[in-house]
Amino acid sequence: MTGTGLRELKKQRTRDALLRAALELFTTQGYEHTTVDEIADAVEVSQRTFFRYFANKEEAAFAVQTMVESHFIDALRERPAAEGPFDAMRHAAMCAWDTLGEAIEEVVPVELYMRTFQMIESTPALLAVHLRRFAELDEQVARLIADREGLDVDADPRPRVAVAAFAGVMRVTGRLWGQGEDPSLDAIRELTESYLDHLGPALAKDWRARSAAAPGAAPRAAAAGGDGRYSGRTGDPGASERAKGAHGQ
Repeated sequence: MTGTGLRELKKQRTRDALLRAALELFTTQGYEHTTVDEIADAVEVSQRTFFRYFANKEEAAFAVQTMVESHFIDALRERPAAEGPFDAMRHAAMCAWDTLGEAIEEVVPVELYMRTFQMIESTPALLAVHLRRFAELDEQVARLIADREGLDVDADPRPRVAVAAFAGVMRVTGRLWGQGEDPSLDAIRELTESYLDHLGPALAKDWRARSAAAPGAAPRAAAAGGDGRYSGRTGDPGASERAKGAHGQ
């Protein structure tokens, strides 16, 4: 290994050590009760060294979450173009969960990440940042979906509406998982998959009719159509006729 490679490896190890120390302190004694000096002392480096890797405590608190979000975005970009929006987002989320464990373990123990997620959800100052970050991620995903579908996200509301529905499920499952007793990746993956299974049925017009026809059923249907695509997307030759029929024209 070259001298440059060794220096980069040392920097990465220092950053990882600071991140682990920060998250351990945040989750054991509280985010607001932890100082930068305490984090630096735990790794036996100076406060200046901490700021060389992180702008502040907040950046350290969300470092792994940032990686998780990037993992999902990368997975979504790799989904086949033929997949509809909901299918693409669902498969990207499931694929991301399948490989996240290994990616997280390269930085911090998975169990520590799980405790950090729960800490963020229960810390008012961080929860506000968490919600802002969610909004920013939603917009990024909506623009990516619009690009996939050949739509103008500012002229056509469907990408943002679709992402809002999908993201709502992800937020609900994250909150429920955080309140549960199993802090494992398998637990949140299974919970997420189960709730995504109910997304289509939950958006159906008549819940009672569906329940009577198939009690307890949760068909894996996308919210806007069986193939997960927008039913009225640009270029759909039957869209205008269906719209007329819906208005009695």
